[in-house]
Amino acid sequence: MSRVYLAAMSGAVAEYNPLDYANLTRNCVEELMRRGPFDLPLDHEFAGAGVYALFYKGTAKIYAKVRSEDLTWPIYVGKAVPPGGRKGGGAAGGARALHGRVTEHTKSIEAATNLDIEDFVCRYLVVTPLWITMAERFLIEHYKPVWNICIEGFGNHDPGSGRHQGEITWWDALHPGRAWAQRLRQTRTAKDAQDRLSAFLKTHEKLRLEDVLAHSAADDDLAEDVGAPDDGDA
Repeated sequence: MSRVYLAAMSGAVAEYNPLDYANLTRNCVEELMRRGPFDLPLDHEFAGAGVYALFYKGTAKIYAKVRSEDLTWPIYVGKAVPPGGRKGGGAAGGARALHGRVTEHTKSIEAATNLDIEDFVCRYLVVTPLWITMAERFLIEHYKPVWNICIEGFGNHDPGSGRHQGEITWWDALHPGRAWAQRLRQTRTAKDAQDRLSAFLKTHEKLRLEDVLAHSAADDDLAEDVGAPDDGDA
């Protein structure tokens, strides 16, 4: 007996979604991982908003476990949404939101005293604003990039004159160099950050894109089955 018929008999009629957000989001992520990779700094400009991923391929011991020579496991992911992007409109407008964001990150890495920009590459995808936040959330939830989940603060901006009352971020504690970060309260040390990173990496398992997609698909199948009787219960 079909699942649709059983669901109807039990009163739990499945909702029809012609877009299927989960699959479309995964499609965005798959397409992102096909783009590039591009060396930093970027040697070209482009317009539009979207999502991006940074990959580390250097030899620093503290990042040995997250080193991704095949560029399949990001150390950081993010998004760039143009002003008014949440109200609709295309991604490839006049604003260079995505290019600007990647450029900001490049400058942060270059400012760090213990990082080399040549050890990093990126992938980016210009995409319709509707999908940007969902794609970023998918990337973070399933890859759990170190600079998003553990060593936070990489994407922070200078809080501005007279507003440097917050404490230094984990990223700036581990990778000093950004001038504005030195004006924050120095409540964390590089040793604190290294200990935090080491503890995190003990349980941080590397995932390839196909593993991420398979895991997400399994979650979707489980969600669809909740509340629906088995065929043998008819």
